[in-house]
Amino acid sequence: TFVAVGASGKIVRSTDNGSTFSAVTRPITNGINGVTFGNNTFVAVGDSGKIVRSTDNGTSWDNASSGITTQINGVTFGNNTFVAVGASGKIVRSTDNGTSWDNASSGITTQIRDVAFGNNTFVAVGYSGNIVRSTDNGTSWDNATDPINSNVIWGVGFGNNTFVAVVHGGWILRSTDNGSNFSAVVDPGNHLTGVVFGNNTFVAVGVSGGIYRSTDNGTTW
Repeated sequence: TFVAVGASGKIVRSTDNGSTFSAVTRPITNGINGVTFGNNTFVAVGDSGKIVRSTDNGTSWDNASSGITTQINGVTFGNNTFVAVGASGKIVRSTDNGTSWDNASSGITTQIRDVAFGNNTFVAVGYSGNIVRSTDNGTSWDNATDPINSNVIWGVGFGNNTFVAVVHGGWILRSTDNGSNFSAVVDPGNHLTGVVFGNNTFVAVGVSGGIYRSTDNGTTW
């Protein structure tokens, strides 16, 4: 099942590999900004601290209490833990499939835009070039250095032992030591907003229809 989320609490799902989508009953009316899957559970996050979850492949959804009221931008899953990130440096985590959530201290107060998991490490990125990482399933976080003092790091992904992050203005950052250190690669020429990994390929997308791909773990695009 594919699940997509959007404005005004809208959720659509597909059971035919994305050929067709159908709408499900909206669990909330707030904007939903991200969704992920783990342990047979979909978890979606959104504005005003809203978190909703589904255990029946996205057919029905129930509310979970995040414990915060600020915007939540992204969510990911790893090591039986859901981690969600958002405004004012907020990070919340769940170890019971999204039923209950507790706060973790990110050590920063700026907006966090995205989070990814790989090699037993969570890496989160956001405004003012902030990069934070956790090796204890999101309980505690430490800072990594942005090598180019970015304005905003919009997204982060993981594959082949490499974290790749995309930056306002088009820069791309990569780390091969589980997010401890990042290096900048050549700007491919556009403002990039998201990145994913599959079939040994990173794909980054941005404004004005820009799409870039890398088959050498983010070194060239």
